[in-house]
Amino acid sequence: MTSRSPVDVTADLTALEEEIQATVGVRLFTVLAWLPERRALRRVHTTHPEAYPIGGEKTVEVAGELLEQCIARQLPYLGPDPAAVRAVFADHRTIDALGCGAVINVPVVDGGHTLGLLSVLDAEGTYDEASVRAVAALADGAVPALRAVATSRPPR
Repeated sequence: MTSRSPVDVTADLTALEEEIQATVGVRLFTVLAWLPERRALRRVHTTHPEAYPIGGEKTVEVAGELLEQCIARQLPYLGPDPAAVRAVFADHRTIDALGCGAVINVPVVDGGHTLGLLSVLDAEGTYDEASVRAVAALADGAVPALRAVATSRPPR
């Protein structure tokens, strides 16, 4: 049996960010770990740490429909315009100020369990169903990092 090196969460998620940038483009990218015991999402990676710091959490400010679709049903969400962004994010003013008016949220699933969510945002009209499929095809790239985050969390 060979030993594995520890996961470098930052390097792994930066590489995923670069791959998503090259594939569909992204202005704001965050990776959120799902905390089922608190029904919360904790930010573990971001392109904009000043607006969205690592460790920040989203709980009630995330629309329940988004959590149901992405976390419970493990289906991606496409919000192609600012109205769709406003419908799921209470912080839509910050998102708008960053020039983002479209969002793709893709669940990161491992062995049937939702580990977290990729949130990919850019200008209005940037994304379509083909973009969603492309991001979904890359979501497994976040599994090792989100597994590492999950195992490093102290129990509450």
